Amino acid sequence: MNTVAVERGLDPVKAYLQSQGCQVVDLDSSQGHTPNADCICITGADKNVMGMQDVVADCPVVSCDGLSPEQVYERVKAYLQ
Repeated sequence: MNTVAVERGLDPVKAYLQSQGCQVVDLDSSQGHTPNADCICITGADKNVMGMQDVVADCPVVSCDGLSPEQVYERVKAYLQ
């Protein structure tokens, strides 16, 4: 079973991933670390204005901005195959 970390505010995505058999854990980026996850789903609302980014995890990150829960699942599934 794949573990997917989901950022707060993505409740429909979280519910859909769970219904598809994914183990879903909460992503709390304010703590500065990520749980052990095979993939991370973020809102995409935190745009990087300065062009700087820190690597917080060694796994695929899916931006859910403008995507339906089904589209997010398809992207997660593609990364985890």
